[in-house]
Amino acid sequence: MKFPTNTLAIANLYALLSAINAAVAPIVISLGGLVGAYLLAEDKSLATLPVSGFNVGIALMAGPASWLMFKVGRQRGFMAGAIMGIFGISIASAAILSHNFIWFCTGLIITGGANSFVQQYRFAASDFVDDSLKSQAISRVLIGGIASAVIGPQIVLHNKDLLYPTPFAGAFISGAGLFIIGLLVMTLLPKQVPEKQKVMRTDGRTKKEFARDPTFITAVLCATCSYALMAFVMTAAPLAMVGCGFDVSDAALGIQWHVLAMFVPSLFTGKLISRFGKLPIIATGLLTLMACSAVALSGVSIEHFYVTLILLGLGWNFGFIGSTALLTETYQAHEKHTAQGLNDTILFSSVAIGSLSSGVAYEFIGWDTMNWIAFPVGLVCLIALFFEHQRHQIQATC
Repeated sequence: MKFPTNTLAIANLYALLSAINAAVAPIVISLGGLVGAYLLAEDKSLATLPVSGFNVGIALMAGPASWLMFKVGRQRGFMAGAIMGIFGISIASAAILSHNFIWFCTGLIITGGANSFVQQYRFAASDFVDDSLKSQAISRVLIGGIASAVIGPQIVLHNKDLLYPTPFAGAFISGAGLFIIGLLVMTLLPKQVPEKQKVMRTDGRTKKEFARDPTFITAVLCATCSYALMAFVMTAAPLAMVGCGFDVSDAALGIQWHVLAMFVPSLFTGKLISRFGKLPIIATGLLTLMACSAVALSGVSIEHFYVTLILLGLGWNFGFIGSTALLTETYQAHEKHTAQGLNDTILFSSVAIGSLSSGVAYEFIGWDTMNWIAFPVGLVCLIALFFEHQRHQIQATC
């Protein structure tokens, strides 16, 4: 099957893969902390450690995933990631059945490694379009998350007791089925020539040189803060909801609304970026994350939790897509693997720290204090965006 390389057609295929394989993340997010609490006898402050392990896996594999696709091409790299996902989620499922917390964390680390390949879909889609369409290609891939936002939580709701009397294990083993389906879809991906056959990886700037690029720094900073803040609040939200007397199903439904809010705006985020520019959209996302915390601080009813999670997803969407689009301006085609690998390593290391500290923070400082953190973090990013805007203005007048 031959795909046009100057349209968004390939992005649609990556959107389908995102719908399938990205659905594993809501399963982990919805149940990871609850399974952790179920497996731990006493110290519940480590309940979110498995979710953190998932994000650690993403961070650890971000660079190697980029390197592997540089060596063997996108299709083979993504297939390797899917196989890793099948292996990891199966270990996690077996660990729940055997009531083994350490192996559950290990399985989710491996599953997170597989998810680092899923995160590369947005970059892979942008490889095939002109510069003017990159933000729309990225946005279109994330549209697949709309389906994943439904698929993942519905699997939780219907399959969490599939392996009764052991709770939750059935939902996790269903995740292996998602990776298997994704593996089959990947056979339709265009067979790209490995990048190593086109250009030497040593060509172009080094990681240290990228780290001195102010636009690259701004893009990574805003993407990292948007994602880490989202992970920090989202990971604790199911625990906070259950702690306030709501049911596990209420928490899963809240995560479903959250993930929908993360991806539904992708239907128009790319067009908004094309019309208003990347910096205003990123700023809107950061302000929305701050508004999310304001709602969380105003009450703990089910409505407050749902609105908080919806605004959390919307703010992430604008902040993350806008920052990703800004990142694509900072490198040439032969530098993309270095830049993308460095970005995702920093990004998901911070996300791992955010999710890991989430459970400890919820246990020791509480839900309200956690939500105050968004304000200083958001302000730092807005200041960085202001200076980036000033640089653009200066460059435009030169």
